[in-house]
This record gives sequence, C-alpha cells and structure tokens, in this order.
Amino acid sequence: MSLTSAKLAISDLQTALLIYLCRVEHDFFINFGVFQTSAVELAAVITGLVSVWLVKKENVWAFPIGGVSVLLSAYIYFRGNIYANAGINLFYFIMNIYGWYNWLRKTEGDHQLMITSCSRKEMQFYIALMIVLFLGLWYLLSRMPDHQYAVYDSFTSALYAVAMWLMARKKIQHWILWIIGDVVMIALCFFLKWYFLGFQYLVYTIIATLGWMEWKYKVKGTQTY
Repeated sequence: MSLTSAKLAISDLQTALLIYLCRVEHDFFINFGVFQTSAVELAAVITGLVSVWLVKKENVWAFPIGGVSVLLSAYIYFRGNIYANAGINLFYFIMNIYGWYNWLRKTEGDHQLMITSCSRKEMQFYIALMIVLFLGLWYLLSRMPDHQYAVYDSFTSALYAVAMWLMARKKIQHWILWIIGDVVMIALCFFLKWYFLGFQYLVYTIIATLGWMEWKYKVKGTQTY
C-alpha cells in the first residue's frame, strides 16, 4: 500500500470512528466507582495518551492516532461551551496532517527531520505570538454570553497552538508549553467534573516531562532551551 493510500484509509477510519462514537455517546456510559465517562471521552483519553507517548518516542504514527483524539476532544469541548479549545483541536487536526508530512519528509542528504532547539530570537517571537493569540481570543470569548472560562480557555489555546506548531517542526520547546497548558487544564477539567479528561492531562504532564528530558538528551549543539 502506498503512503497516499494509507493516509486516505486512516482518514476514512478517523471520520467513521468519530461519527460512530458521537452517535453512541448518549447510550453508552462507563462507570468507574463514583466516576462516569462517555464512550467519546474514554476514546479521546486512550488515543490521546497513545499519541503523546509515540511523540516522546519520535514515532510518526503519533499523528494519525492524535488526529482521532483531537477530533473527539473538539466535540467534547464544544458541548461544554469551551469554544477556544474546541476550535484549537480542529487546528490540531490540521497540524497533525502537517506534522505527519513533515516528520516523514527527507531533508538535504536524505535524512529525516531531526530534533532541534529554538534560538533565542525564535522563542521571543513565539512568546509574543502567544501573547497576541491569548489577548485576541480573550477579547472574543469574553463577549460570548455563555462562556464562563474565557481566560483559561484563551490562555491554554494560545499555548497549545504554538506548542503544536513547534512539535510538528520537532522543536524541543514544545514540551515546556504542553506542560504549562496541561497543568491549567487539569484544574479546569476537574472543576467541570470531566474526570477522565483531567486524568488524561495529568498523564500528559508526566509524559511531557519525560519527553522533554528524553529529547533534551538527544538534541545536539549549544542552542538555548
């Protein structure tokens, strides 16, 4: 099977899985003691954790599996009126496609993309970009009548948007941004009683910390982290 055929097959599988899980969500709930979760939330957690672990290991299959997770997460956030995170997950889906391509493509000398670190100027640019995204999203979301979590939603969405871009480009700093955003999302998810998503972000934080340590070890050169 060619790479193009494989991509189309996985894309069809992602769409079919999303439609099926959204249909059965209201009929299929799973109880774990005092906690209850839907099929959609459980599937988002499982695929999300697998995807992050594969990123840690530099495995390109992180992207198609991550594509399933972010589509499911977008649906969950939209239902909970967390609109910026719903929209950012759709952006993640696009970035998963780009990351899949970028990790597979060959650079000069027929080498795959290597882990690198952002320069100081690059990080200054990305920090400024995050501030602009945060303020823009906060301005828009704070004017929505049913949005109570505009600050948290805007802050994490700005961080995650830049983190996803850096991850697709194999920049080590993406781990730091994920960790900061995940800590905020843990608190928000538990406050909203999205316990399994909160647990997911807790495990994300642990994996991201391990990933940062592993990638830092692999990075060559003397660039500033």
